[in-house]
Amino acid sequence: MEKSTIIGVFGGIAAVGVGMVLKGADPSTLINPAAFLIIIAGTIAAIFNAFTMEGLKKVPTLFKIIFCGKKIISKQEVLELFVSLAKSAKHEGVMAIEKKANEIEDPFIKTSLSLVADGFSADFIYETLEDEIKQMEERHRAGALIFSQCGMYAPTLGVLGAVIGLIAALGNLSDIEMLGHSIAAAFVATLLGIFTGYVLWHPFSNKLKQISQAEVEVKKMIMEGALTLQSGASTMAMEAKLQAFIPASQRLTKKAEENEGK
Repeated sequence: MEKSTIIGVFGGIAAVGVGMVLKGADPSTLINPAAFLIIIAGTIAAIFNAFTMEGLKKVPTLFKIIFCGKKIISKQEVLELFVSLAKSAKHEGVMAIEKKANEIEDPFIKTSLSLVADGFSADFIYETLEDEIKQMEERHRAGALIFSQCGMYAPTLGVLGAVIGLIAALGNLSDIEMLGHSIAAAFVATLLGIFTGYVLWHPFSNKLKQISQAEVEVKKMIMEGALTLQSGASTMAMEAKLQAFIPASQRLTKKAEENEGK
């Protein structure tokens, strides 16, 4: 479960609700089916116009990542794996790498180790893995773009909803008592549009970009490990190469844990 998303969503709702009460506005005015229809259905319609069905099929998966997170192998695990492989390769040769490649479930690590075990050159391994990372980045960018576009359309549809509400309110000026309520209800669509755009859709897009960046960093670390392994480097050289991908504070923490264990 991605706790930060849950905190953000409910925190945003609470902030608006409490803010309305403190300002003297009635939160019950938010119960406006017409406004929800214009904003939610309108945003969905705009997204269908903007993207292909192939791209939109990924939306449920993207929501799952936003609310549940995505399991990514840690940098420390990558470091330990490749240091262990470098040690095994010194004693058992290519067979140790090939054996590990068959045991690994992660597709990218499996591909990396298979390329090394099959004896491909460093240039070929680099180009192959780099292309795979770039393709992944492009897929992730396309997914984040869906939510950033939602964030752009929703506030504009909020203005459209307010205009529709004002047309309805001003079309019947005979009931002066209801005029104020009608005008207040008209701006509910604007509120919903701005709220969903800047509290939900744009932040969701940003979260997907951050998750993607974290995955890219891990994959680049794996690629560096594969290239170092291909060069036949020692375990110390492997560790020195891959430590660069781990923040200094985390390296110190890990070292302290190891010393405490001893």
